[in-house]
Amino acid sequence: MDSGQQPPSGFQLSTTPVVIGAALIGAGCVIGLAGVVVGGTAMITATRKWFRELEVPPGDVVRQKWSQTKAATAAGATAWQQHDGAQAKPVRA
Repeated sequence: MDSGQQPPSGFQLSTTPVVIGAALIGAGCVIGLAGVVVGGTAMITATRKWFRELEVPPGDVVRQKWSQTKAATAAGATAWQQHDGAQAKPVRA
């Protein structure tokens, strides 16, 4: 009864669908990367245009805000150091 063929044993996988699947995943990655490049370029271009159209350059805004922050911090520290510890009384109308 031996026909000379051995019965299939264990896990067998057809390689054609695996190769096609890998190729489709690779193509999807390339298309996705192209989308990221196009979208990123558009965002960078729009941001650069927006910065050029600002009345005050961002660096100047940062310097102004930093000066305001230092002044507010100094004022708060001075007020805290000069506080005499008296509790404020509620004002009744």
